[in-house]
Amino acid sequence: MKNFWKKANFKGHLLTAISYLIPIVCGAGFVIAIGMVFGGKSQDSLVIGKFDFFQALATLGGHALSMLPVIIATGLAFSIAGKPGIAPGFVTGLAAISISAGFIGGIIGGYMAGWLAFAILKYVKVPNWAKGLMPTLIVPFLASLISGLIMVYIIGTPVSWFTAWLTALLKSLNGTSNLIFGAMLGILSIVDFGGPINKTAFAFALTLQAQGINGPVTALQLTNTATPIGFGFALLVAKLIHKNIYTREEVETLKSTVPMGVVNIVEGSIPIVMNDIIRGIFAAGLGGMCEGAILMTLAHGEGATVPFGGFLMLPTMGNNWWVGLLAIAANMVVTGVVYAL
Repeated sequence: MKNFWKKANFKGHLLTAISYLIPIVCGAGFVIAIGMVFGGKSQDSLVIGKFDFFQALATLGGHALSMLPVIIATGLAFSIAGKPGIAPGFVTGLAAISISAGFIGGIIGGYMAGWLAFAILKYVKVPNWAKGLMPTLIVPFLASLISGLIMVYIIGTPVSWFTAWLTALLKSLNGTSNLIFGAMLGILSIVDFGGPINKTAFAFALTLQAQGINGPVTALQLTNTATPIGFGFALLVAKLIHKNIYTREEVETLKSTVPMGVVNIVEGSIPIVMNDIIRGIFAAGLGGMCEGAILMTLAHGEGATVPFGGFLMLPTMGNNWWVGLLAIAANMVVTGVVYAL
């Protein structure tokens, strides 16, 4: 059984697919965030003469983000089977959307399409004259047909039921439940600074946002925003207490780390953390815990309607924008003070 899990490499394929997904989320997230900040709303379709520039931005970003089940399925299938897996993954992801299986359906469909494509490549024998058709026609056709129909007739409906149950459960959280959930999510969002744990938490949060639960992805992304700023704040705290915590090189690194945090890129913190990894992870974890707990509790599980954007996410939080700002400030102060002391 252990050999099966090792060879299947579920985790490796998922992380690869998420690495393909993230640039799309970042790009589309910024586009829709800019549009919504200036009053644009996503439209079902853009009819010439009936939309403005910011509505166009919101619509472009919104439609791109609505394709995330397709993107994750395509990425998974490509990771498993190479180029012959692209078409089956794409078709199965579309099937997941059409039957309301959402992001979870896209993940399951991506594994299924990829392994089907891989199996057809390995075990289906064709005449020599047809071998050139295998990666371009035979594999995409057969794998797309089989995996798409399985998604529609077998897997999709149970997944949509599970997604509806999970959505109802998380929407029912309040008070202490939201506090604990937010604190745990805040810690998991930052402990490896954009690594596998962060990416797994991000996939989970995107799954929830696809069902209209925006709090988790907001908690995760605002943690990624606040933490690099917190390391910059640590420099100010250290100067106030006359303590030298950074080398000259680290101070120079902070000049790019902090601006990267403002636009939601946490990886700029890694050079800082690597020089004092235990204290860095501890400080960032505490900051993320406080930020997640504050956001999920005071906003009652609500959050930004976009999955990326740093401070640009705040205007999309509606009346809870101040909760997001407070959560960022709390994270920054806790991270900075703990790291400086």
